[in-house]
Amino acid sequence: MRIIAGQFRSRKLVAPNGLETRPTSDRLRETLFNVLQPRIAGAIFADLYAGSGAVGFEALSRGAKYAHFAENSKPALIALRENARSLGLTEGVEYGVDLRGAEPALRAMAAAGTTLDLVFLDPPYEAVREFSATQRLLGELPVLAAGAIVIAEHARRQPPDAAPAGLVRYRLLQQGDVALSFYAKPAESA
Repeated sequence: MRIIAGQFRSRKLVAPNGLETRPTSDRLRETLFNVLQPRIAGAIFADLYAGSGAVGFEALSRGAKYAHFAENSKPALIALRENARSLGLTEGVEYGVDLRGAEPALRAMAAAGTTLDLVFLDPPYEAVREFSATQRLLGELPVLAAGAIVIAEHARRQPPDAAPAGLVRYRLLQQGDVALSFYAKPAESA
């Protein structure tokens, strides 16, 4: 696994041992960032269910200002921190680990007044209930900036139930057995 483009191009990343996490493939990350490229520079990015952090580190490599990483697997958090260290990232990153899932990280961001421009969700495909709860929280908590985009990676045969409150799905990209659903928070009207 490697960073595809930007400042850290071709730098290798470590993945956690075991089957607890499923890294987003290089090809799918390339597709994702081809879509996001016009919005990445200066963005506040969240990589929820981050695993090795490959998606968040790709965002930082391509010019995101800051990346929040949330992960509930201790081996994945170890890999994530090792990747940050090997890339020399000491600023612009924040890690969160909570065995209950992404909810504590989102609640902490809301309490701190953090607003996110781009959010990537990649929970285990079997964690449908947690996935739905996280999407619901993204719609309810004041963590999304006006015009924010939420991207959910999911099994192609198992699309998310519905768009979270306040978000509209505007794009679906399918690649093999995997799909990316893109949701937008409409910009506030002046």
